[in-house]
Amino acid sequence: MSNHRVGRVRQEVLREVNDILRSDVKDPRVEGVTITDVTLTGDLQDAVIYYSTLSDKAGERQKTQAGLDSVQGLIRSKLGERLTLYKVPSIRFERDQSIDYGQRIDQLLDQIHQTDEE
Repeated sequence: MSNHRVGRVRQEVLREVNDILRSDVKDPRVEGVTITDVTLTGDLQDAVIYYSTLSDKAGERQKTQAGLDSVQGLIRSKLGERLTLYKVPSIRFERDQSIDYGQRIDQLLDQIHQTDEE
């Protein structure tokens, strides 16, 4: 299967999951969740959906993950209605660690600037 098709399906899944979370999911644990990226296997059977939240608290992160895990079936069935695929990929949600990584780099740069000023 061409990488071009995988890329197109990835973009569609990203757009549709964001829309489903905004319009169809009523679980308060997933409010404010933003889908940042999707990775698909080459055969389009499995998708890992990366998300971010505004909260930095570990308890809130766990609640959000539990909320996403609980609506996983609903999201997959809605994807099946919206996408024209032979088989809808199984989905799994993971927190996007790149935002935390970027914040850590900012903190380190701030520390460097503070030590240079002294």
